[in-house]
Amino acid sequence: MQIIEAKPPAWRNPPAALMQTYAPADVEFVAGRGARLWDAQGREYLDAVAGVGVSLLGHAHPALVAAIADQAGRVLHLSNLYHGAWAQQLAERLAAVSGMQRAFFGNSGAEANEAALKLARLHAHKRGIAQPLVVVMTQAFHGRTLATLSASASPVVREGYAPYVEGFLRLPFGDAQALADAQAEHGERIVAVLVEPVQGEGGVQVAPPGYLSALRTLCTRHGWLLMLDEVQTGLGRTGRWFAFQHEGVLPDVLTLAKGLAGGVPIGACLAAGEAAELFTPGSHASTFGGNPLACRAACTVLEVIEQQGLVANAAAQGEALLSGLREALADRPRVRELRGMGLMLGIELDAPCREIALRALQEHRLLVNVTRDNVIRLLPPLVLQRQEVQAIIDALAALTA
Repeated sequence: MQIIEAKPPAWRNPPAALMQTYAPADVEFVAGRGARLWDAQGREYLDAVAGVGVSLLGHAHPALVAAIADQAGRVLHLSNLYHGAWAQQLAERLAAVSGMQRAFFGNSGAEANEAALKLARLHAHKRGIAQPLVVVMTQAFHGRTLATLSASASPVVREGYAPYVEGFLRLPFGDAQALADAQAEHGERIVAVLVEPVQGEGGVQVAPPGYLSALRTLCTRHGWLLMLDEVQTGLGRTGRWFAFQHEGVLPDVLTLAKGLAGGVPIGACLAAGEAAELFTPGSHASTFGGNPLACRAACTVLEVIEQQGLVANAAAQGEALLSGLREALADRPRVRELRGMGLMLGIELDAPCREIALRALQEHRLLVNVTRDNVIRLLPPLVLQRQEVQAIIDALAALTA
């Protein structure tokens, strides 16, 4: 692929104009195609991060490029004071693949989860509960706004931001009995359960079989909202359109973001049943939410996933990647566990391994990232091909030797 010459990136010197919230690797990517990226010097890389799960279609997918360019030449933004045809179409398409009924659009996963938490509060007040509790889990991550940060568990992302928003009850992830026991102690104060089917930032922790079904049963029995955070797991990532479909349950509230528009910022909070009726005109809003560019991009992503069979591809390539890694890393004393679903995989090592992400980049031109200090996380695009699966396996075998 021909790469246009680019100037050295300004951040190679101390980026004085940027707040110091990131520590980027010393590489600038200037072009991409599928699961491949090229840097300013024309070197090729294999992307197994996909913008932390965002680039579901890989890079520069022709259909997505064309849709964005066409919409940019028509209208970028209006406001929610007027009818939005692309927002309506996106809501209908999401309802069709998820089983939900209505959607609220924002700009990020954190904003989608904020909307879910506000639905839980409205649900509580409708029932006359003045001090409601939302159950959240150990190792959870739901965002970096104050409410979603309070619902999250990582001390690293929470440090320095106290006092936190009240109204959360934290229980062990994967333990349905703990939720049943909490009901006996906290009674009617519990109004909702917010959980990730697979905890991404928590180290790719997969919910045990039957866990979501047990949560669904408890929530139905006690009138709680089951709210699933599928910001990272949704839209084919786990080998089904949504991770909850592996167990055949249906949540009351579902949150999405990351890959929904293939790189254009968007978040969605979907709801069904009573939860779909809680928001009323003026009760919640987002200036950029539902704008035509983001919603058209998202409609295009859903269309491409369906037309190209990318949910099935994620399942097949994910199985090949997981089984290949198990075989290649079987004799590695550093490797504690391999786990995941579809193209969302984690390799837990026996010690912190932050340096592996940089080594992968420099030595193998492979993009991976590390979460919880000792888990190599893989989130490649859904367009990943078998030869690329093997390249990932080979590189990680060398890196963990």
